[in-house]
Amino acid sequence: MSEQIPPTGDPGRMPTEEELRAAYEEQIKQLRVEDVIVQTLVSLVNLGGRRAGFVPGAEDERDLEQVRLSIEGVRALLPLVEEALGSEANTIRQAISQLQMMYARASGAEGPGLEGEGPPEPPPAAPEPPADPGKPGDPGPAQRSGRLWIPGE
Repeated sequence: MSEQIPPTGDPGRMPTEEELRAAYEEQIKQLRVEDVIVQTLVSLVNLGGRRAGFVPGAEDERDLEQVRLSIEGVRALLPLVEEALGSEANTIRQAISQLQMMYARASGAEGPGLEGEGPPEPPPAAPEPPADPGKPGDPGPAQRSGRLWIPGE
């Protein structure tokens, strides 16, 4: 909770546990699941950037598995709130695209092929989506899906 005037209305008196509980319940009543998902998306993108080591001062926090998990988390959650976000969804899509590029660069630089191990296993074959030619000028299937292919994924 942020520092606010206690629910008692008296700034000099600490609220009771019951007053705090009532204030918390009031906040929960106003909270929507979509709000929590959007906040989670932003947190995943920000944390993924830190774990990629691309935030100044966080170079020692590099953990590519954490980056991969943050990317997959955003890819799974974004479709749930994309419509409600409207044009704001583009901001998240751009951020995750940048994170995917960071991951691809970092994993390519540290990949197993460079460390003397064998090449990475190829990804399992994905089923082919049905052909949808769409109208000329419409976004293609990759753009409509909002997903970016990552080598090794």
